[in-house]
Amino acid sequence: MTAVQPKPTTVGETFDSLSPATDEVVGTYPIHTAEDVKAAVERARVAAEWWAGLGFAGRAERLKSWKGVLTRRLPQLCQVVRDETGKPIADAQLESVLAIEHIAWAGKHAKKILGKQKRSAGLLMSNQAATVEYQPLGVVGVIGPWNYPVFTPLGSIAYALAAGNAVVFKPSEYTPGVGKWLVDAFAEIVPEHPVLQLITGFGETGAALVGAGVDKIAFTGSTATGKRIMAAAAETLTPVVIEAGGKDPVLVDADADLDAAADATVWGAFSNSGQTCIGVERVYVHEKVHDEFVAKVVEKSKDVRAGSDEAAQYGPVTMPSQLGVIKRHIQDALSRGGKAVLGGEDAVGDRYAQPTVLVDVPEDSEAVKEETFGPTVTIAKVRDMDEAVERANNTKYGLGSTVFSKSRGVELAEKLRTGMTAINAPLSFAGIASLPFGGVGDSGFGRIHGPEGLREFARTKAIARQRFTAPLTLTSFSRKESTDALVAKLVTILHGKR
Repeated sequence: MTAVQPKPTTVGETFDSLSPATDEVVGTYPIHTAEDVKAAVERARVAAEWWAGLGFAGRAERLKSWKGVLTRRLPQLCQVVRDETGKPIADAQLESVLAIEHIAWAGKHAKKILGKQKRSAGLLMSNQAATVEYQPLGVVGVIGPWNYPVFTPLGSIAYALAAGNAVVFKPSEYTPGVGKWLVDAFAEIVPEHPVLQLITGFGETGAALVGAGVDKIAFTGSTATGKRIMAAAAETLTPVVIEAGGKDPVLVDADADLDAAADATVWGAFSNSGQTCIGVERVYVHEKVHDEFVAKVVEKSKDVRAGSDEAAQYGPVTMPSQLGVIKRHIQDALSRGGKAVLGGEDAVGDRYAQPTVLVDVPEDSEAVKEETFGPTVTIAKVRDMDEAVERANNTKYGLGSTVFSKSRGVELAEKLRTGMTAINAPLSFAGIASLPFGGVGDSGFGRIHGPEGLREFARTKAIARQRFTAPLTLTSFSRKESTDALVAKLVTILHGKR
């Protein structure tokens, strides 16, 4: 008997959030209309002025208190994440801990990154004092995903708040309870104004947020949805930062630590049921170590199992329709000559997908070209790392990547057309708060995290202040021919040398 698909169910003006493991209703939430969303943005506009007025120090103190609440109530937050996504408590804790680190970094470093900075005015404009500062945008709309409902949206929310903006947050319809928990915790620390607001609903609610007059949209989700959001935002010239899908490669050189590479591949491919935009989907291995590497991956994968019991390493596929995508990719790979050395078509059930390792899969197959977003991985043999780089870069995506090599790690990392690369460790860039996070191509554009993430949610303001009257007046109709001649001589002296 096929289980009922655990998807949100609309009931009048509310919808139910269901456990993907049991179909149990874990919460009921309003479907906010366009009018509701517009009103939230208007409230945020007023709140933004107050929040910006607190200054960097005032905001940092509130963010510090917020992360304290999240830390002290970590078990409660992790349970909410488990209820709505089905992932193990340990995985929920990992993403929450990383998110707390990012809140701490953003609050601590915002003043240094965004505060007023002096710039050189140059010789010709030496009478001027030049400065740059980064002012708040105003109201930022954040549309979050369901796969990492704490870590991913807080990568935008925390940095937008630290930069002085108010935020209107729409979590995925699959994880509204996580969003509410985070917003409620913030409201305890900032009760004066609705600086961080929650709106819930389906795609229509997200579309309403894009068109509600916000100053920027930060979106994480599929490439297709990202394109629709970008098109809608273009109607009002609303800037966007898009973090979309990935088809992230791992390169394994002949001198790599194979045990470490295999362990990283297994964890990167199967953790969170493979529902990770920077997860491992493709591996390119030097021919000298290919067979040994595959054997190690299979051996390390044998005891990895999906389930809802405490012994399971990962949980159900959160979005039911993704099960069909996972199965289709496996079927396509096998029908075109690929082999499943672990798992296969039968590994995909009604709620869970068990680990699948595929080899000898053609490069133009769906399992290699398209984002699977499930617990599968393809492993390919290459003659050398130049071929590995070429194959890894032959994709429309460009989010994350990983290299295992003792001698050429940095060299290979620099050649990969991705926004981020980890060397000899899996996905480490995501946990380093000072590093920007984002992709190229169909993986999106713009950056969250790090200094770039703070500046993503700020408006650059340049100011030139005259300190004294210049001996040469250049910007006046009363300028003399002798002045023009002198300027020409100065420019020749400064810049005319060969």
